[in-house]
Amino acid sequence: MTQSLEDYLEMVSFLSDEGEVRVTDIAARLGVSKPSVLTALKTLESRGLLDHERYRTVSLTQKGVTQAQDIRERHSLLTSFLIDVVGVGPETAEKDACKMEHLLSEETLKKIRALVKTKKKIV
Repeated sequence: MTQSLEDYLEMVSFLSDEGEVRVTDIAARLGVSKPSVLTALKTLESRGLLDHERYRTVSLTQKGVTQAQDIRERHSLLTSFLIDVVGVGPETAEKDACKMEHLLSEETLKKIRALVKTKKKIV
């Protein structure tokens, strides 16, 4: 899945935590056009990750929930790593984690996870 599609899936997950998810909300949060959102939603729907009927709300399928949770966990892990281990400020850590979450291998994430756990035990 592309970085862009992962970003859409993650945003649907975040917005779901707050209530109903609408195309307008996704577009506003990601700073993109509604047609761009609709294109991404069609692709995600074709992959079985969400359900969306035109002019209605968007909801994740169970498969989408699982994949979104994985993306969110990677994001959270990398944010913690950048703040707690590397010493980067929260705003920079948030932006960098968003970029990194799509690129790192599972092996690298496993090592980072271990470093974060070690650092938190020491502190």
